[in-house]
Amino acid sequence: MDHPEQPTMRDDDLLLRPWTTADVEESHRLLDADLVRWLGLPTMPPTVEQHAAWVDETHGHWADSRSKATFLVEWRGKVAGSVDVEQVADGVGSLSWLVYAPYRRRGIASRAVRLLIEFAFRELGLSRVEAHVDPLNRSSLGVALRAGLRREGLLRGNVRLGTETHDTVVLGRLSRDPAPGSREGFTAMLDSALPVKRAISQGVLRNERGDVLLCELAYKAEWDLPGGVVDPDESPARCVVREIEEELGLAVQPVGLLAVNWMPPWLGWRDAVLLVFDLGTAASDIIESLVLEDREIRAAHWADESVWTERVAPYTARMLRSVMSSGLPGPAAPYLEDGLPTLGTPPRT
Repeated sequence: MDHPEQPTMRDDDLLLRPWTTADVEESHRLLDADLVRWLGLPTMPPTVEQHAAWVDETHGHWADSRSKATFLVEWRGKVAGSVDVEQVADGVGSLSWLVYAPYRRRGIASRAVRLLIEFAFRELGLSRVEAHVDPLNRSSLGVALRAGLRREGLLRGNVRLGTETHDTVVLGRLSRDPAPGSREGFTAMLDSALPVKRAISQGVLRNERGDVLLCELAYKAEWDLPGGVVDPDESPARCVVREIEEELGLAVQPVGLLAVNWMPPWLGWRDAVLLVFDLGTAASDIIESLVLEDREIRAAHWADESVWTERVAPYTARMLRSVMSSGLPGPAAPYLEDGLPTLGTPPRT
């Protein structure tokens, strides 16, 4: 089947066009150690003859089936790099790019990749494009994000670069996604790339003697305060209410925020932010009416300091000691949701 000639695309002083044999000598001189490293090439760059053969291959990929479209990137009349998109599944294309050293840090790569993506959606009929980038290659990660791709995940140890095994960040963009220059597109891109930190909500419930309610857990030896991990789009205050109702069958109402505690990495867990709520006081005999979620909670206990010091994890003991030493009940930090105070009022749905 005959295919139309590979097109040329322009964005002001930037041009994407098919490679020609006339480009071989100039571009071969521009190969450097960074390109050799990130492209996984042998220690020595390819010869002029090998580079010329690769140019011929780019024409073949297009002429045979348009399975791969490779464009030379020309900036102000100079050979500046190369971009390509290869169809790896029905409607899905994989992107790659390079910019030669004299032309880096000028925004050329992201502009070229944007043009390439527009071509892939418009001319090739793709519905998704993606890129697989080494997380150590921060400049290429930036190129992908500025071109409107969103960070989607991490493949661990899936590529070899020389003698080293490296991870790969997967980034993707759909044809229906907002344009990268729009507010919606920028927000979605940035949201995908920002760190996601785990949030935990726990509550301090005391009895008339000042003992603290602790849970004896089925999945670890240490006792802990009731509560749990905050779900996506769930407020921390709502989380502690939900977790205690699910795991203990107990209805509680936070009355204040006692502490915000950053928890450093521990025993394989990444760092997290813990919000500790004051749940007020309750009668000691509520223990008898608790309905425990037995897959997680073996028992619940009232514990004074001599008990919880021995039973909880060291980081929980430090936190409890700091909270209790402030004198309960006492002044609490303001807790706001969407800028408004909510404690002491029914949770919003």
